Amino acid sequence: MFETLSSSFKSAINKIRFADDDKALKKALDNLKKSLLKADAHYKVVKELIKNVEIETKQEGIGKENFLKSIRKNLLEILQTGGNQGFVYASHPPTVVLMAGLQGSGKTTTTVKLAYYLKLRKKKVLVAACDLQRLAAVEQLKQLCEQNEIDLCFDENEKNPTKIAKEALKKAKDGLYDVLLVDTAGRLAIDEELMKELQEIKKALTPNEIFYVADSLSGQDAVRSASTFNELLSITGIILSKYDGDSKGGVALGISKQTKVPLRFVGTGEKAPDLEIFIPERIVSRLMGEGDLATLAEKTGTIINEKRAKKLTQKMKKGEFNFNDFLEQMESMKKLGNMKSIIGMIPGMSSMANQIKNLDLENSNEMKSIKAMISSMTKKEREHPALLNNSRKRRIAKGAGLSQIEVNRFIKQFQNAAKMAKKFSGKKGMQSLQTLMNQRGKGFPK
Repeated sequence: MFETLSSSFKSAINKIRFADDDKALKKALDNLKKSLLKADAHYKVVKELIKNVEIETKQEGIGKENFLKSIRKNLLEILQTGGNQGFVYASHPPTVVLMAGLQGSGKTTTTVKLAYYLKLRKKKVLVAACDLQRLAAVEQLKQLCEQNEIDLCFDENEKNPTKIAKEALKKAKDGLYDVLLVDTAGRLAIDEELMKELQEIKKALTPNEIFYVADSLSGQDAVRSASTFNELLSITGIILSKYDGDSKGGVALGISKQTKVPLRFVGTGEKAPDLEIFIPERIVSRLMGEGDLATLAEKTGTIINEKRAKKLTQKMKKGEFNFNDFLEQMESMKKLGNMKSIIGMIPGMSSMANQIKNLDLENSNEMKSIKAMISSMTKKEREHPALLNNSRKRRIAKGAGLSQIEVNRFIKQFQNAAKMAKKFSGKKGMQSLQTLMNQRGKGFPK
């Protein structure tokens, strides 16, 4: 996410090497303009950005620092257009959110992602299935909600979405839910029937939020459709879906500026955890290649139990880290979502993130093999890895459908990881890590 945009800014900044070099500034601005237009940023947004950066840099004095400062300032102003970002709860629950969008935009999946996001933050969420136009839309929502343990209100016999919406609101109030998310019907294009249906649901619910789900792969068409929905529905926020598949990424740069509606969330993958809150200051930091530790800390904070983390640290110190602990950590990592996006949040690691195509902890062949091996172990063997002799390894290999060589390799990797964990869990751990980094030199980011 943001790889193309980030590289565009870095390339432009690196062209200014000396102070008071007008030619270098012009070259940097031309380079940035072409890169942003190529990345599908709107020409008016690009024109304004380039103009402001040029004026401010010349006023402050041409140089890399002033150029960087001006880009940062103007980017922030562009992204902050429209008002509040993130999720705003109503003073009296339930907070009612109407989810709107064109068919194929990823609206239903995004609804579940948002429900999952809120669930991780200890909110009681109810989803209402009001998309009665698309075939199997209700069934899709049922499956997704079941997979992620999210409550769903639906009625397969009812043909009026407004009635389902009203019933869902009643259920949300009676059940003391914090948030009600209403998945509505979409169309292949904006039409009168679609808008009439949405306006009826809006009138019946008086929602606190109306989120428009825009397909980032549609580029500037996403901006135009969002603007039309805003005129007819007065949307309060935009969620960009499928952003992980958008190699350009420029639509995120100006959609708020053009629609005057804040960009609230961005979809970064296909799974439920792959939804990120859009906070301009953090996004600018990532665009500048400086990472986003605040979002990373927030993500990890929602899935890591502090007591369990302390207990695990104690086990590492004592050298008692076992296969059950290993599996638990892998499950936690899965909940973080798209690993490419996660690595890109770490300062200095964006270049490494660019090299990761599809790191899937759940579906990779290696992870499947590891799970099969651990599943073939007895309870005692999982808790005490030292018990694994050759005869036990042969049995495990046979049970997992693997060779003993593969089992030996995994166990060796596990033992090395356990040793490293023990080494770095003590008081001198970070000091040891720093020494190791200095020894390896070029292999680590500064």
